[in-house]
Amino acid sequence: MSGATPTPAVRDRSIWWRVGTDFVQSRVALGGLVVLALVAIAALCAPWITPQNPYDLMQLDVMDARLPPGSTSAEGGYRYVLGTDGQGRDLYSAIIYGLRISLLVGVGSALIAAVLGTLVGLLAAYAGGKVDAALMRLVDLLLSFPTILMALMILAYMGKGIGNVVLTLVLLEWAYYARTARGQALVEARREYVEAARGQGIGPWRIVTGHILPNCLPPLLVIGALQVARAITLEATLSFLGLGVPITEPSLGLLISNGYQYLLSNEYWISFFPGLALLGTIVAINLVGDQLRDVLNPRLEK
Repeated sequence: MSGATPTPAVRDRSIWWRVGTDFVQSRVALGGLVVLALVAIAALCAPWITPQNPYDLMQLDVMDARLPPGSTSAEGGYRYVLGTDGQGRDLYSAIIYGLRISLLVGVGSALIAAVLGTLVGLLAAYAGGKVDAALMRLVDLLLSFPTILMALMILAYMGKGIGNVVLTLVLLEWAYYARTARGQALVEARREYVEAARGQGIGPWRIVTGHILPNCLPPLLVIGALQVARAITLEATLSFLGLGVPITEPSLGLLISNGYQYLLSNEYWISFFPGLALLGTIVAINLVGDQLRDVLNPRLEK
């Protein structure tokens, strides 16, 4: 049967082979992937590649506050490559540790939201009827509210903290995955290999988890990559507004906020370098996400 539909395993291999080859051929996407890998490595290795722990107040010296890039510490033992902030923290160290928070919040919230949203979407597609209608109306309701406004309201009630920020982002982001998972599951449920599995007596749970779910992953992966960038941006915005992570933890948004008051006094570096790190991370993630979208979305294929 030469015209038979390819099995899911064969299709999966061809998809991921195409993803790999397209990344190698696209210099822009490959550059974004390299930058993202360097950011992740720097964040994971922060204690070993930074001269100062910005969490340790005993290592801070107010005499070194707001020093420009290239300045030497008051004790003369260390040169601040990117300068210091208003509390005397080494900006290079604070940025590296801030990237850890950004990636923790972004990746953590995206993963939890992806699991929750995918389960809800698969449940809606499989159950159908009133269950499907009720879940999709809930999704429509969540997507109708401005995300930043809802995040501010939730955190104003719950308070600051990394855990609260992650929980807030999960509550606001899972609906995107649910809608995509439901739509993709409905498409996959009508394919020949699913009908064949039903004819072989395979149960609904095994069909959903073993056949439908794996073929829903490519579009969900695209959404996940873009949602990580969105979550990092939202965390930075919330921290900038004073409702994100606590002031004792150097989030990139908080570092930008701390330096905002010094912009008019020409002490630009306090906000500029954290902002540049945030921008570079977001752009790198978006480049990777855009490349995944171009490869995995069949409607964009030529």
